[in-house]
Amino acid sequence: MAVKNVALVAHDHKKQELTDWAKINIRYFENMNIYATGTTGRLMEEALGKKINRLLSGPLGGDQQIGAKIAEGKIDMLIFFWDPLEPMPHDPDIKALLRIAALWNIPVACNQASADYIIRSPLISELYDKPRPDFSGYTTRQV
Repeated sequence: MAVKNVALVAHDHKKQELTDWAKINIRYFENMNIYATGTTGRLMEEALGKKINRLLSGPLGGDQQIGAKIAEGKIDMLIFFWDPLEPMPHDPDIKALLRIAALWNIPVACNQASADYIIRSPLISELYDKPRPDFSGYTTRQV
């Protein structure tokens, strides 16, 4: 069984939804390392009864901390319940997080349905050698 590292993030109006979803899917989190931003991390510790790697609140830099872990190859998937109906003062941070997840080819779930598909995939418990992007052309280019 492969141990996965998952990042859990939720906007204020979505924290309860993520907490409820995590409780329903608690068995999938037993063998996972979980990273979470601010309050979401505290709520996940209470809901799942396990230690969470808690980072800063999203607007205070937690989104960037998760993005950095993605770039370092330390996060396997991102579950990010964001609220499409609420304006976010730290919207550029959110876009940067989603961009870095797409850039480094990790699965992202932005709502309960997509989170269900990811967490219940047979790949969740298997070793998965995901294609890692080759940025050598970008990093060696002449400017």
